[in-house]
Amino acid sequence: MTQRPEGLSAYIAVTAAYWAFMLTDGALRMLVLLHFHSLGFSPVQLAYLFVLYEVAGIVTNLTAGWIAARFGLTSTLYAGLGLQVLALLAMTQLDPNWTIAASVTFVMMVQGASGVAKDLAKMSSKSSVKLLAPTEGGGLFRWVAVLTGSKNAVKGLGFLLGAVMLATSGFMMAILIMAAVLALILIGVILFMPAGLPMGRKGAKFSEVFSKSANVNWLSAARVFLFGARDVWFVVGIPIYFYAVLSDGTQEGNRAAFFMIGSFMAVWVILYGAVQASAPKILRASERSEADLIRSARSWAAALFCVPAALTIVVLFSSDPETWLTVTLVLGLLLFGAVFAVNSSLHSYLILAFTKSERVTMDVGFYYMANATGRLVGTVLSGLTYQIGGLSLVLGTAAAMVALAALASGKLTDQTVDAYS
Repeated sequence: MTQRPEGLSAYIAVTAAYWAFMLTDGALRMLVLLHFHSLGFSPVQLAYLFVLYEVAGIVTNLTAGWIAARFGLTSTLYAGLGLQVLALLAMTQLDPNWTIAASVTFVMMVQGASGVAKDLAKMSSKSSVKLLAPTEGGGLFRWVAVLTGSKNAVKGLGFLLGAVMLATSGFMMAILIMAAVLALILIGVILFMPAGLPMGRKGAKFSEVFSKSANVNWLSAARVFLFGARDVWFVVGIPIYFYAVLSDGTQEGNRAAFFMIGSFMAVWVILYGAVQASAPKILRASERSEADLIRSARSWAAALFCVPAALTIVVLFSSDPETWLTVTLVLGLLLFGAVFAVNSSLHSYLILAFTKSERVTMDVGFYYMANATGRLVGTVLSGLTYQIGGLSLVLGTAAAMVALAALASGKLTDQTVDAYS
């Protein structure tokens, strides 16, 4: 009988908990976006709903890395799951009689709490891979690719789940069902979490969060622009454009549009996750040196740039929304998702390759702080650019941000961790 690798049980438990969290995270995002758009919120107001979610991610990732180093990875994982349950329950207190300003403020605050929860769970899960993965035979890249890829596939199912539940069960009932399921999963994880994750160290200092590695800092900068480029069209621009094209304004038309938009977002994220999980094979990682993989980060970012640049030109030279344009956008954005997934998976591997085990939570927290910064910038620009210049400005902004990610990736070197003092 084949012996189970050391740490695999803890890895499986962490991955399962992360799956449960991301399912509710994706569903909640789709519920909020489509529910409030149907209530008449503008693109900018919709973007505001997610701003505090991303701001919370910036602060949380900086502090969570230190908290995990000080108190252990299981503590931050449990805190993330528990806070998401509370955020879901809080969302049920939304009163439809409130003014738009009051509703936006309340949802922003609840989404902020959900953002804290998401990044506590994410940092815990990603850091655990560095500590649990086998070091030989490209094990680190394989384990992080499986965790990240499967997580995004599950989040994609969450988008579809959120759209379907909104159309069938309504906003409040959908939120309550998700809160109950996630609470049960949290209890199960607490009761059955196996050993394998470190308990923390009392001497961890908050100042250690800020990295002295040039590679960690340049990779974090590339991450800002990479995820800004995705969210600038993903959060508001494309969903609202598709809603305008697909819905005839009736209740039945809205339901059909919800289902189709949710299906597209789900397929996109599931494809993204599947390609992420396959990235080690696509990149032939087991046959290549770390230095070679570092050099490939810039070329993959350059390849990604071509997709939104081409779509921008197509939209600029098209007239009113037509079927061929919608089909072209769907196919182009699916291609963007596949190439983006390789970029993202390569980044996720490199941050763990660049860091040392004793400061993994610090560097991973700093890196995902950059990730949250990019998402914040992309979220704000998504509503703003769509309202100012429509879809062409949204996609053109995405192309510009990918170009900046390619430039930052070009600064990475094969001198990985010896820059620490």
